Amino acid sequence: MANVVVVGSQWGDEGKGKIVDWLSERADVVVRFQGGHNAGHTLVVDGKVYKLSLLPSGVVREGKLSIIGNGVVFDPHAFVTEVGKLKDQGVEVTPDRLKIAENTALILSLHRELDGFREDAASNSGTKIGTTRRGIGPAYEDKVGRRAVRVMDLADLETLPLKVDRLLTHHNALRRGLGHPEATHEAIMAELTSVADRILPYMDRVWKVLDDRRKAGERILFEGAQGTLLDIDHGTYPFVTSSNTVAGQAAAGSGMGPGGVGYVLGITKAYTTRVGEGPFPTEQTNEIGEFLGTKGHEFGVVTGRKRRCGWFDAVLVRQAVAVNGIKGIALTKLDVLDGLPEIKVCTAYRLDGEVIDYLPASQGAQARVEPIYETLEGWSGTTAGARSWNDLPAQAVKYVRHIEELIGAPVALLSTSPERDDTILVTDPFQD
Repeated sequence: MANVVVVGSQWGDEGKGKIVDWLSERADVVVRFQGGHNAGHTLVVDGKVYKLSLLPSGVVREGKLSIIGNGVVFDPHAFVTEVGKLKDQGVEVTPDRLKIAENTALILSLHRELDGFREDAASNSGTKIGTTRRGIGPAYEDKVGRRAVRVMDLADLETLPLKVDRLLTHHNALRRGLGHPEATHEAIMAELTSVADRILPYMDRVWKVLDDRRKAGERILFEGAQGTLLDIDHGTYPFVTSSNTVAGQAAAGSGMGPGGVGYVLGITKAYTTRVGEGPFPTEQTNEIGEFLGTKGHEFGVVTGRKRRCGWFDAVLVRQAVAVNGIKGIALTKLDVLDGLPEIKVCTAYRLDGEVIDYLPASQGAQARVEPIYETLEGWSGTTAGARSWNDLPAQAVKYVRHIEELIGAPVALLSTSPERDDTILVTDPFQD
């Protein structure tokens, strides 16, 4: 039996929610190990739709333990709001169902404000990143700068004011420099103390909880947010998120030793999308892009932003397979390609006249790469709702097999609609 890490192999929005939910039914523990409430998961359980942004997918299922790991940056007010929405849908998120790592850094109002101030300033200079303005980046900066307020600090009202003062020394200098008024000590303290009693019952030594559960032989599912190409180190920098999104972060972001992390499942869309600014070699700003976006309902779960759409990029996914150690992929949204007479796949790039098989690291080179395509025959039948290979048109099967060859990883699961049961299982990640 293997514990399973689920990562996005593109720029996120690959359909992780359904796959994580499908796997979480068989897991005992579900762990979020990075990111914040800037990424959304849509779950459909027994016909009921749940939209999560911070909470692990396991919270909607009875008998599962969900964990928010130390690699996450945690907005306490967003947490309270999300818990309240689930309660309205009949799901009680109680401390026995959810644990929050005591050493998780908090997102405060001043982080959200700074995020917005910077984006506004960058819009005027043409250097906009396209963040969700939810304070994720500034919160990670404070974590690395060793001035973050963490969950455990909410329980220590003697030292909390000193930590707030240290944080404000840094932030108010930035706010003055950007032409905005300073944040006050009183306001930040009130913000924290008003929510402390709602958060502290969930606090725990997550590393110990996970170690105990692992030793007991329980199945642990690690879910990340965003995708590999948004990783702070391995993505299209600087148009990335502010954390490591790759599978290796599952260990560091939860307190589980690397030996406890087993099968890596890469969620991969049958075409490519991204939200926000930055390079996108296979983007289609034409009727194909509109077709994919409309049929695939390509709008962000959290922000509602329209996603940019393009052909499948095997170069990027092949690189993600290597960086994450992906053993198998869950291919999603194959049904969106139904009815296209021909389908293109990017197999390599041309950079300054040279053919390359990787995404270069430099921003300038990423902007200059040109996709090299091969054209495959489409299919007139439907893949929507298929639950076995025999239900798929022959050309659709050929498309899937060709993708496997190009990226160097087999398809472990094939998703053919948003419904969780419309899934073809090839390899069980928990039994690998």
